[in-house]
Amino acid sequence: MLINLHTHLEGRVRPSTAAEIAARSRLPEPPNGWQEAIQLSRPADLTTYLAKVSSTYGFLGTGENLARITREAVEDAAADGQDYLELRFGPATHTRPGFTLDDVIAAVLEGLHEGVRSSGMPADIVVAALRHHDTALNERVARAAAKRAGDGVVGFDLAGDELIYPDIAAYADAFAIARAAGLGATCHAAEAGPARAARQAAELLGVTRIGHGTHIADDPETLQWAADNGLVVEICPTSNWYTGATKTIDTHPAPHFLAAGVPLVLGDDNPMQTRSPLSAEAALLSTSLGFDEVARAALDTASVAASFAEPSVRACLHTHLASERTTSPQPQKGGK
Repeated sequence: MLINLHTHLEGRVRPSTAAEIAARSRLPEPPNGWQEAIQLSRPADLTTYLAKVSSTYGFLGTGENLARITREAVEDAAADGQDYLELRFGPATHTRPGFTLDDVIAAVLEGLHEGVRSSGMPADIVVAALRHHDTALNERVARAAAKRAGDGVVGFDLAGDELIYPDIAAYADAFAIARAAGLGATCHAAEAGPARAARQAAELLGVTRIGHGTHIADDPETLQWAADNGLVVEICPTSNWYTGATKTIDTHPAPHFLAAGVPLVLGDDNPMQTRSPLSAEAALLSTSLGFDEVARAALDTASVAASFAEPSVRACLHTHLASERTTSPQPQKGGK
């Protein structure tokens, strides 16, 4: 199965759509076109990576554009062979005078529902607070997300530059608002920051999943704590290489997580920037990280269980997974 539990709307803007919106809005075209402006050419660091992602923000400032880009993101994921998509985004970045948080989320949900209808693939939204925004704004984001719980919004996240804004205590109230509405909780942590950031996110924010979390593997105590407490790590190998979280894809800590018993799920993060959609990330698990069939089966099982999907959607994913296993050869133990 291909279940995408970590991907950003801002990182799924088609270059062709960017060019069309830019021409309509009379925005100057970059010297080498929008594809080069959006995509990364080589690994760097998290700050450089996020700057590239932010190059798409100008296309997301109207309801029409947001709905279109969201619909296309769902359709592109379905075309990649994905079975379920949790699409996250930071709505506060895209507000304008007269275009409120509620308006932004409504536009994204409109595009989401259109994409689900056209593709037949289930998909949901995870709303993200941002580290560089103040406490009051992030709490407003949480309340806006809570209003749409049950209507396509299923989760709440904290994203942004962990290097520049490492402290997470200020976001506790926003997460409490989201969790009280029944939203699942995840947090980007221990990607650029130390291993302890992941445990802090679990203990202070109440998250059950950690985005990236590569540096958890640096500290045996935190690694064991994550395994003992079932803290799910959302891995995005190519993205982690591009942000400098790992030196190469081959040195990604996913095999260490697996050996320690930490549950793993997969995402493609910002596939337009990295040019690596979820299908390519799944292939890397086998070709570069030594995942055998047993490890892939464990990841699929964890992905269904850890998703923030509504119970009816999760039940369908369980049925799909069971069907795949009855029609496929039984996994053979071996490999890493």
